[in-house]
Amino acid sequence: MIFRLGPKRLIWIAFGLLMAGVIIAFLMVMQVLKSTLFLNFLSFFLSFIGFVIGMIGTSLYVAIHRKKDKDRY
Repeated sequence: MIFRLGPKRLIWIAFGLLMAGVIIAFLMVMQVLKSTLFLNFLSFFLSFIGFVIGMIGTSLYVAIHRKKDKDRY
């Protein structure tokens, strides 16, 4: 199912998740949000899932364009 979204959309989703994780962590450091165990794990998992999805999207993007480049020559 995740592969049907397309590589560019996956990369944008990953960017959003990574930014959400970083913003939550930054707000906790600046003491705008109270640092709780739940928010710490939420921030970590958002960043981790964003990284994994970003790697999948980047790999798909490279694989698709590698095929197109081989067909060109």
